[in-house]
Amino acid sequence: MFNRKLLNLSVTTLLGAALLQSPLLHAEEWPAPIKKIEAKGAKIIGSFDAPSGMHGYAAQYQNRGMALYLTPDGKNVLVGNLYDANGNDLSLAPLQKLVYEPMAKQVWANMEKSNWIADGKKDAPRIVYLFSDPNCPYCNMFWEQARPWVDSGKVQLRHIMVGIIREDSPAKSAALLAAKDPQQALHEHEQAGKASKLKPLTKIPADVQAKLDANAQLMTDLDVSATPAIFYLDEQGNLQQQQGAPSPDKLVKILGPK
Repeated sequence: MFNRKLLNLSVTTLLGAALLQSPLLHAEEWPAPIKKIEAKGAKIIGSFDAPSGMHGYAAQYQNRGMALYLTPDGKNVLVGNLYDANGNDLSLAPLQKLVYEPMAKQVWANMEKSNWIADGKKDAPRIVYLFSDPNCPYCNMFWEQARPWVDSGKVQLRHIMVGIIREDSPAKSAALLAAKDPQQALHEHEQAGKASKLKPLTKIPADVQAKLDANAQLMTDLDVSATPAIFYLDEQGNLQQQQGAPSPDKLVKILGPK
């Protein structure tokens, strides 16, 4: 996470060498100091009102929001969270509106377009995505935890199949994706647990391999490295992530009331 303290840094050293060069397009022409930061890899999303004669800018870097404040003389930039005299964080609302809400919509849309296997009714009011590996015991644990919600028709789990745990994981994921009835095949595999008879494909068809590659790329884009990685919308419609099988209290937050 970004440091919560307000940092006063020269634009020539801000963010340091860790930011990668990245050509980015925008509708506005940003002030020169802001463009310097953009050239170091921070995507400038938009501007917002700021106090004390400053100009605020919302940026995105490595899937995180970052508030930038251009000083009144237009020469220096402050990066971090700005607080008023009452201790209220003035950066939260602009970052939520300009960065996190659009990011969440895009991530959700990308997951909708990914190669997933449904678990639950088509018209379930709540959708939950998870990156799932056939050899993942915690994926199976979450599958078991979710049965009351799925069986009652309240939740549909969408398993974005990947293969990262064992050598035969990709071929097992391919077997599920290539099955005549992927939903039934997944159900039988998860229901059997350690006794599963799912056999890895000896040769993965090109179209199925393309699906696995796309899922793996999405996992990388979201900076996810383990399964299950669970994505859901909270009561306010904000995108949330849970890594690993959730605790009972977290389970209700993810799946809603029984």
